[in-house]
Amino acid sequence: MKYYGGCDVGSTYTKAIILDENGKIMADTTIKSKINAEESAKVAMEEVVGKVDGLKTSKDLAYLIGTGYGRNKVPFADENISEISCHAMGVHVTDPKAKAIIDIGGQDIKGIAIDDDGTVKNFAMNDKCSAGTGRFFEAMARSFEMSLSEFSRLSLSAKNVVPISAQCTVFAESEVITLVGEGKAMDEIAAGIEMSVAKRCFVMAKKAGATDSVTLTGGCAKNDGLKKAIEQVLKLKVVELKTDPQLMGALGAAEYARQKGSVK
Repeated sequence: MKYYGGCDVGSTYTKAIILDENGKIMADTTIKSKINAEESAKVAMEEVVGKVDGLKTSKDLAYLIGTGYGRNKVPFADENISEISCHAMGVHVTDPKAKAIIDIGGQDIKGIAIDDDGTVKNFAMNDKCSAGTGRFFEAMARSFEMSLSEFSRLSLSAKNVVPISAQCTVFAESEVITLVGEGKAMDEIAAGIEMSVAKRCFVMAKKAGATDSVTLTGGCAKNDGLKKAIEQVLKLKVVELKTDPQLMGALGAAEYARQKGSVK
């Protein structure tokens, strides 16, 4: 049996997946990214390889592809492919019906349109600003003195929305602290934060060609409050994936490795 690997070195988390010859996920792992991208990839690959019988190191893989911002730093990778292409392919093999993606990563937001074969039809990316990204939500959670998972559910209980006007992460954090100090309901402030991010996704959804539904990828796809806000603001159904949405880049890379490695 041959095995194929994909390693997605992101700014916040590094993910790795191993597939067998039939495209079945044999193992996956997600770790907090280290300062050194190569070290992140090395640790992730050691972890995921250790979960598959018959594999000792990444060198034992038939083909390995790196992706993400640190894709050039994946040890023993046969090649690297952009995270945009890998997210599209990852979603395609998970749900072939999905045609539009909003990928909310640690540092950016992307809108991706998927073609029938899993390749990218069109894409758009926000400017290099952390507003509305994973780091933005981490900052907001700190302001509320909550974990990220607790914050992601907070807005679900809100009966009203307290608007957040600041777009910059630094100013938004200051605005939130002021609102909390004024005694505004925390769940309603959280709802305002989720709504502000959903509005930033509007252009990305249009660029991705979303008409009636959209699929979210990246760690922020696990944010229940954000999913609800996107459905309300964009008037689109958020289609949830059966596989962890944070793994889509690594899954797409592994699938590309399987396709390329099988014809070597």
